[in-house]
Amino acid sequence: MKQFMDKDFLLSTETAKTLYHDYAAKMPILDYHCHINPQEIFEDRKFDNITQVWLGGDHYKWRVMRSNGVDEYYITGGASDREKFQKFAEALPKTIGNPMYHWCHLELQRYFGYYGVLNGETAEEVWNLANDKLRNDPNMTVRGLIKQSNVFMVGTTDDPIDTLEWHEKLAADATMETKVCPSFRPDKAVNIHKETFVPYIKQLEKVVGFEFHCIKCVKKALSQRIAYFNDHGCRASDHGLDYIPYVEATDEEVTAIFKKAMAGEAVTKREADAYMTAIVLHCAREYAKHGWAMQLHYSCLRNNNAVMYKQLGPDTGFDAIAITDSGEALAKFMSKLFEEGKLPKTILYSLNPGDNAQLGTFLGCFQGTEVPGKIQHGSGWWFNDTKTGMIEQMTSLANLGLLGNFIGMLTDSRSFLSYTRHEYFRRIMCNLIGTWVENGEYPDDMENLGKMVQDIASNNAKRYFGV
Repeated sequence: MKQFMDKDFLLSTETAKTLYHDYAAKMPILDYHCHINPQEIFEDRKFDNITQVWLGGDHYKWRVMRSNGVDEYYITGGASDREKFQKFAEALPKTIGNPMYHWCHLELQRYFGYYGVLNGETAEEVWNLANDKLRNDPNMTVRGLIKQSNVFMVGTTDDPIDTLEWHEKLAADATMETKVCPSFRPDKAVNIHKETFVPYIKQLEKVVGFEFHCIKCVKKALSQRIAYFNDHGCRASDHGLDYIPYVEATDEEVTAIFKKAMAGEAVTKREADAYMTAIVLHCAREYAKHGWAMQLHYSCLRNNNAVMYKQLGPDTGFDAIAITDSGEALAKFMSKLFEEGKLPKTILYSLNPGDNAQLGTFLGCFQGTEVPGKIQHGSGWWFNDTKTGMIEQMTSLANLGLLGNFIGMLTDSRSFLSYTRHEYFRRIMCNLIGTWVENGEYPDDMENLGKMVQDIASNNAKRYFGV
């Protein structure tokens, strides 16, 4: 029997062990998509206890607690941090087969030096050990955590109306060794069918300094903000779409739809799709001009629990996988941009793992010469960043494309302890490749293999994002 999460955790062959320990483990991390707060990086936030750095805002952990019947009072409610930690510790042993069990223990090992097992009985021991280190170890601040994790680049997620004040300050700070780049997330300007649309457009008008009378005004405003983000080091955009829309319409038609929404009238699904198509196409053309990568996340059914959405708002753990028929629309969307010569570098993520093969076949339809693997099948996203989900995503990519050009993992996280997810991914990736080698499916050429896993772990992303 193997020891629990030892140095060869998830590495089942000698080839896998060599690839991970000698090649992948030491590579810098490019966390090109996450949701951490740049202000906390600049201010080098210090945490009072492990609940603050571990449970605050982490809806993955909240879902674990809810599934164990924990009252919301101990999750997002008024319970003390110690009480919340206790409830999570009591639920954690039941997560066998869930990546949460591995993530948590990797974080306890790497950042707190704790190699035991967290449960209800050990919670007090872990609480005291972790809090002592958080309070007394100067390397346990936000910047310290980033540095000891060997993070080369962080890509935050930022709204078009953001001033990017904290990115400016970070860029001017000579002591900040890690690149912190904003990413452009224009969802609120795209989702014309949602209740947040009209108030958001009013905010956008104030930021750009003019009123919007037509669709060209919206496009002009977004172009201005894209240029502003580009001046602040932005290398990527991100679109969180329920599904991929594609309905072609004239500017006059889209203007009428826009005015209808701004007047408070409900728009039809076809009208919403026409508006969203026009805006996302416009943004994509701008991204191509600036050399950005465009990330498209879709097939998510959001805010399913109406009671909890009203109580807690979005992004609190009540989303699910959606089954959408986005393939034809995505093909038309990419074909239109390709025809114009304005298809940007594109990373495709579907929350539905049933779309893996479809995405893998799309890649070969629209590649370009700007960079190897211009069109990417994104890493296992959200509910798919499990061991099984990552193996399935990489196997599908290998079957249908070029795994050697894959840009690898991202945390998609709100926690500064989540960088161990890159270690988790790298171990799984090295074990997958190592198994193929030891099965005689690929040559035992360690020089080539070592370079390949280093590229997937780090180098490909550096080239792809131009950092």
